[in-house]
Amino acid sequence: MIRVLVTDDEPLIRAGIRMILTSADDIDVVAEAANGREAVELARSQRIDVALLDIQMPVMDGLTALAELRQTVPDTRVLILTTFGAQDNVLNALTEGSAGFLLKDSAPTELIRAVRAAAAGEAYLSPGATRHVVDSLASGRTARTNEARRRLESLTRRELDVLALLGMGLSNADAGQRLHMSEATVKTYVSRILAKLGCENRVQAALLARDAGIGD
Repeated sequence: MIRVLVTDDEPLIRAGIRMILTSADDIDVVAEAANGREAVELARSQRIDVALLDIQMPVMDGLTALAELRQTVPDTRVLILTTFGAQDNVLNALTEGSAGFLLKDSAPTELIRAVRAAAAGEAYLSPGATRHVVDSLASGRTARTNEARRRLESLTRRELDVLALLGMGLSNADAGQRLHMSEATVKTYVSRILAKLGCENRVQAALLARDAGIGD
């Protein structure tokens, strides 16, 4: 079972998320929190596989909680819940090691899919917001572009091909079809790319690819 912590300051939203997640036979909502401080304390006191965090909360916001969770319980994967109005915060969350983000109006099946992906060690970007968020990186990024291209110099041509498809948001299976590789081979390449670039997950690698100008 995937053990999930749901964090939101609105009880009705927590109840709705719980109802959706518990409809899946492999997910168990084992704890709920009304703010980031409660979420951190609960994650420290019991095993949590995936923590869902709202960004705007009292006492401690989701980004601060994310930083504490990554430092104190790094095995707990964190998914950020957000709206289009919080794009800057989402970008900060992704670069700080979040497993991804979801819009609060996402379909129930998408929420379940995201939790499963996070628990499996994969990153998840809400399809409804990925392009919008990634495009916001396009302006004023000269310094980031130069730094990203410098870091990518360590990759082989084939690794760059795989990274480009990550930047486009493709799954391992879809990337394998494009490159005529097995899904397992792509997964091996992804692991090698993350190690070379010092990225914690696919999201960070995808953002780096976009900064470097590949995967458009």
